[in-house]
Amino acid sequence: MKILLDTCVWFGVRTNLLAAGYDVVWSGDWSEDPGDEEILATAYREGRILVTLDKDFGELAIVRGNPHCGILRLVNLTTTEQSVVCLRVLQLYGNELASGAIVTAELGRVRIRPPENDA
Repeated sequence: MKILLDTCVWFGVRTNLLAAGYDVVWSGDWSEDPGDEEILATAYREGRILVTLDKDFGELAIVRGNPHCGILRLVNLTTTEQSVVCLRVLQLYGNELASGAIVTAELGRVRIRPPENDA
């Protein structure tokens, strides 16, 4: 599974996801921040699930209709908790994310917004 970590996600999450076998890119490694729209577009072009702390990506996806390959938003987590929750959500809900769901996760709570069908 391919993941793009937003800059706001602790860089240590990358290390833990790589160790678990995920293909991970962290936008903090980029020479400059291209902005939320370009980060989401890059994740989509590369077939990556976007992991972020930023609720603005949900607005881009839901309100503006920007295409995406799934968004995982981590809420109110310490850096260590970000890794634990991210790994757990990817294990349990990776298929939903890969199908375009938006998942909001915090300790002890997960909300899933399934992708909207155009049918």
